[in-house]
Amino acid sequence: MEWLRAHPLTTATAVEADPERAARIRRNAGRLGVPRLEVVEGRAPEALAGLPAPDAVFVGGGATADGLLDLCRERLAPGGRLVAHGVTLETERLLVDACHAHGGELSRLSVEHVTPLGGRFTGWTPARAVVQWAWTEETPR
Repeated sequence: MEWLRAHPLTTATAVEADPERAARIRRNAGRLGVPRLEVVEGRAPEALAGLPAPDAVFVGGGATADGLLDLCRERLAPGGRLVAHGVTLETERLLVDACHAHGGELSRLSVEHVTPLGGRFTGWTPARAVVQWAWTEETPR
């Protein structure tokens, strides 16, 4: 959504398998004034068929789908960027392996939120750490 708000010519496609979440994405796009968001309902990688080559891909879930990361890398436009997040050990292992095989940057991001602690205090409660793999194609095709 923020990408679409950055410039009036930007476009984006969201692929979402869950119909309720797809509807929420559409509602949020309408509320935020980003009509250039196309929401494709379906599960990747099958739902990616027929979509144009993207300049950037963000995989926020489902990275363990067989061959998904390789397909996303292959479909990128020249110079494109792929960023994938994972919170499970299985996805983390996949992202570490992808980084070893293809290069890129591997990061672990941690966030904590303030929550009530006891009767009159507050403290930090950690959320799940996110492992991020970011890869940019540097070799022209």
